[in-house]
Amino acid sequence: MNEIFADLHVHIGRSEQGKPIKITAARSLNFANIAKECYERKGIQVVGIIDCASPYVIEDIENFLKTGEAYEIEEGGIIYKEKVCILLGSEVETSEIGRNGHKGSAHNVCFFPHLKDIKGFSEEMSHHIKNITLSTQRSDLSGYELIDLVEQYHGILIPAHIFTPHKSYYGNCTDRLEEIFKEKADKIFAVELGLSSDTFLADTITELETKTFVTNSDAHSLPKIAREYNKMQVENISFKEIVKALKGEDGRKVIANYGLDPKLGKYHRTYCDACETTIETKEPVSICPKCGSPKVTFGVFDRIEQIKDKKETKSPKTRPPYIYQIPLQFVPGVGAKQIEKLLNHFGTEMTILHKISKDDIEAVVGEKIATKIIESREGNITIQSGGGGVYRKSKINFRNGSKNLKNLVFSKENIEVLIF
Repeated sequence: MNEIFADLHVHIGRSEQGKPIKITAARSLNFANIAKECYERKGIQVVGIIDCASPYVIEDIENFLKTGEAYEIEEGGIIYKEKVCILLGSEVETSEIGRNGHKGSAHNVCFFPHLKDIKGFSEEMSHHIKNITLSTQRSDLSGYELIDLVEQYHGILIPAHIFTPHKSYYGNCTDRLEEIFKEKADKIFAVELGLSSDTFLADTITELETKTFVTNSDAHSLPKIAREYNKMQVENISFKEIVKALKGEDGRKVIANYGLDPKLGKYHRTYCDACETTIETKEPVSICPKCGSPKVTFGVFDRIEQIKDKKETKSPKTRPPYIYQIPLQFVPGVGAKQIEKLLNHFGTEMTILHKISKDDIEAVVGEKIATKIIESREGNITIQSGGGGVYRKSKINFRNGSKNLKNLVFSKENIEVLIF
């Protein structure tokens, strides 16, 4: 068995010809550049690109395969330079009947083993959305209907960022996945937590005990790839092996989730859109206690507090650890030049974050930067923001003893830098 790193949620901004795919994503995010970034800088062995149902992207994939640098394999996936497996995915927005009969919508990431499969899926989906060339367009399908269509083309479906307020099942559709998927609920064997939640929060909901948790970047730019990622135990890098790991079959499994502390997520707590205040009350509220406005965006933490059915977190014995980790580019005081030096010496970000000793890092960028990287890697940091109600500056203090980032507090500006 081998241990590999996987990020299963990366967007494409533009096609090779400059055609828009994901409007909010960077132009440099195209199929070839994602493959190169994972191989040359990130050290990610499996990447899920979730805009591959666009005909423009399908054309790019076909041209990419003609270069000879990549090829499809029988067990599913495209292998790039023998080191990176690219999973061909599509993010689909479903239409649901939500709470109290209100309309809801949810994002799903769907993966397919071969190019012919996603081409067939793309053709089918062109009858259910207005513009198949663009990413994550609203479909006329429910999740209950979509999962059958995905399986028809030999794919799998993973509910995406399941707690976020605007486009997720728990966020604005339902209190329980079983209400959406009914007798097909067992076909959902993995769910994506999203940036504003973690295992500690999610395992307060009983129905999730049987689901594998995945943590992915939802990257909208190349540097954000592997902002969150998974460590998996597999025989090789392929679609078939990743599916087995997500199902926990034949010794394959997810062995760790790496992600930001959910407090850094832009949707972690409820927010008043009227007076632009983060609401951190003990009990979830739908009316702003400061200005009395009902125009509030319900936060992930508060939604979970509202729908959980356990008094405290109780994870199954098979649940892997959730490890709070800041990506290299977000380590305070570590700039682009230092990162470039480290990458030139050690190869990839995963190598630096997981394997290289402090002494080796120090030899390249000095003791001060090495200490910051190691302390950040081990979660030994606290962050203090400016007072007086104005969050404009952050002061970073390193400390010993803590093994997580539970006490992290970021300024509003720093959160925006981290998330977007």
